[in-house]
Amino acid sequence: MTFKLLNRSRQLVGLDIGSGSLKAAELRPLRNGGYELVALGMEEISPECIVDGVILSKLPISDAIGRIFGQQKIKNRRVATSISGHSVIVKKIALPIQSEEEIAESIRWEAEQYIPFEITDVNLDYQVLGENESTGNLDVLLVAAKKQKISDYTSVIKMAGKNPVLVDLDSFALQNAYEVNYEPSSENIVALLDIGASTMTLNIVSGTDFLFTRDVGVGGNQYTDFLQKEFNLDFQQAQALKHGEAVDGIDADSVQPIIESVTEIICLEIQKTLDFFKSTTSIDRIDRMLISGGAAHTSGFLEALGERFQIPAERFDAFKKISFDSKRFSSSIIADRAPDLAIAVGLALRSAEE
Repeated sequence: MTFKLLNRSRQLVGLDIGSGSLKAAELRPLRNGGYELVALGMEEISPECIVDGVILSKLPISDAIGRIFGQQKIKNRRVATSISGHSVIVKKIALPIQSEEEIAESIRWEAEQYIPFEITDVNLDYQVLGENESTGNLDVLLVAAKKQKISDYTSVIKMAGKNPVLVDLDSFALQNAYEVNYEPSSENIVALLDIGASTMTLNIVSGTDFLFTRDVGVGGNQYTDFLQKEFNLDFQQAQALKHGEAVDGIDADSVQPIIESVTEIICLEIQKTLDFFKSTTSIDRIDRMLISGGAAHTSGFLEALGERFQIPAERFDAFKKISFDSKRFSSSIIADRAPDLAIAVGLALRSAEE
């Protein structure tokens, strides 16, 4: 599901604009139905540029976009990006059986009942999921995003001299990457967790069927904040500690309790979200967790999730089924960065599909 801005094109560059870094991926569809990696880039940005998903400093971000495209020699100027957070609402609603034309005519009125924003302030999109056999109604996925949020993200892309062709949601881009890389079975209920610097997106799917999504305002920056305050460090030093690197004068044993305390905060938010999901559906289990985003690199995090929820918790591999030229792309870097690039790859897959 996307918000169309310009005419769609067969091939776009997936650009994930996160609070801590920008990630870009370009893919090429293969004749056998697979995909090959064409270009890949990451650029860290100052934590003051984007706060709680709101872009506060556009110029540093547009400059970073330009550097990624320049350094990676990405000539394609057409871009797909995505958004998340409190400015985005995703709601599964039930409508009486009716034609596509009737839904299109009534969706704005229906949306006013579910969207907590002024309807004139949002862009709307929807997708008919199909008839619900138990209720006899149509299940429809309704999406609304504040126009200002879309404008902020597309404007930094335009400032960099690129063309923002479509805007997706982080959760849907994540599911795209999952479907292509993991060839999911409908028998498995999987929680996809993308934990970025300031936002955690939790998406629950059954095979290729979307079940639930929620964005929560916690992320990897909480580890950094706690470490900075505890040890009086600057941002970069705290980031290094978070990723298990040594920092002069700080004993590793004194770091672990801080890491564990933040992991517990994130686990509690995951628990609350899963409890809410289970209370609103007939599904009472999750079979597997796949973790993407920067938190996938945090020492002990996956193990803590597995122990807490008693289900397998693994790093998301965004290149599990995507080929790449090992002469151009280091296999070790691809393996290391695979969790970070899930959304960027999902965006590039979306554009290739369309």
